[in-house]
Amino acid sequence: MSTTFSPRIAIIGGGPAGLVLVNVLARNNIAATLYERDAEFSSRAHLGETGQAAMKGAGVWETFQKNSRPEGEETKMLDKDGNVVYHHVPPPDNTSPSRPEIDRSMLRKILLDAAPAGSVKFGHAFVSATPVTGTAQWELVFANGHKTVVDLVVGADGAHSRIRPLVSDVRIRYVGLTGVEVSMSPDVGAAHKELLARIGSGSAYALDGPKFLAAQINGDGRVRMYAWFHSDDPDVVPSDPAAAIPFILSHYEGWAPWMRQLIELADPQAVYRRPLYMLPVGHSWTHRAGVTLVGDAMNLMTPFAGQGANIAVWAALQLALKIIGVRESGGGLQEMDAAVAAYEQEAGKRAKEEAFVTEVNMNRVLNGEGAQGMAEALRLIEG
Repeated sequence: MSTTFSPRIAIIGGGPAGLVLVNVLARNNIAATLYERDAEFSSRAHLGETGQAAMKGAGVWETFQKNSRPEGEETKMLDKDGNVVYHHVPPPDNTSPSRPEIDRSMLRKILLDAAPAGSVKFGHAFVSATPVTGTAQWELVFANGHKTVVDLVVGADGAHSRIRPLVSDVRIRYVGLTGVEVSMSPDVGAAHKELLARIGSGSAYALDGPKFLAAQINGDGRVRMYAWFHSDDPDVVPSDPAAAIPFILSHYEGWAPWMRQLIELADPQAVYRRPLYMLPVGHSWTHRAGVTLVGDAMNLMTPFAGQGANIAVWAALQLALKIIGVRESGGGLQEMDAAVAAYEQEAGKRAKEEAFVTEVNMNRVLNGEGAQGMAEALRLIEG
């Protein structure tokens, strides 16, 4: 085994994918530095078998299990009148859930707590990456003035990745669905338990034509909601939160009163516009030495199959294993570059499969198949 393999690795972005990567590498004595602009995330992640493998590889499986909720697997699909057309309830003795639910903020905290001291640098907004002449290295510059030279830069910086243009000219595409993310505080939820009962322990989705409403109960009792509808303008929702909620409600006229009440009771100071974008199914690029992508930066997809978090952390694990394999075989930087290129091919193939399913489900929404059509798709997935 080589003891001299010590590549300088920079990871841009502190979401689950970047944090899994830094943790798996660290557990195998390969140092990496993660640069985070200190954005907070509070959406949720459902992790299937591939995501669970990443938690084990990152050394946080026991902590993950303690903080995940098997009952969060409960899923309802409803029509706009509130009629349940699909209902999945995990068995009471579900000791080995296939897709345990965990709040993304908790997942991020678990991974941050496990990362080696000093490996995560907050307040480092990425500005630029410049190839170092005559080498495969990159000089990185951050908004706070910090500069560093690395052998590998990994773009884990999400949908609007600043690293992606280094390897790909492809731009993300607006899919024709826009809307908002809102939430109901735990206190408000506790005062309206009848609404919580309608949602259930996990997630409830309502669909009518190209209009979609999702409500999810977080571990702390907060209800997080997403409302999407068709619009040619991704920014049609008013930027003023006070105007945004009435605007959203106007798109859900005729829906069940309790569904509209979920939106009415949302915190008016926490309304976030959420137009949906995606990369083409099968997005790939010609490998470029010293740079690669993971997560949404690599394979941004819409949420209609619930696989984004799974693929992101799975890909991060695969990239880490490729780099670890180079060290274990006595390789150097050239071998690492070849391993990264192989990772891009393998991860790209897997992401293409999941992105295809997501696109099919998205088109069900856009084509107005309604709740029954989506329920049938869920039954097929469930087997």
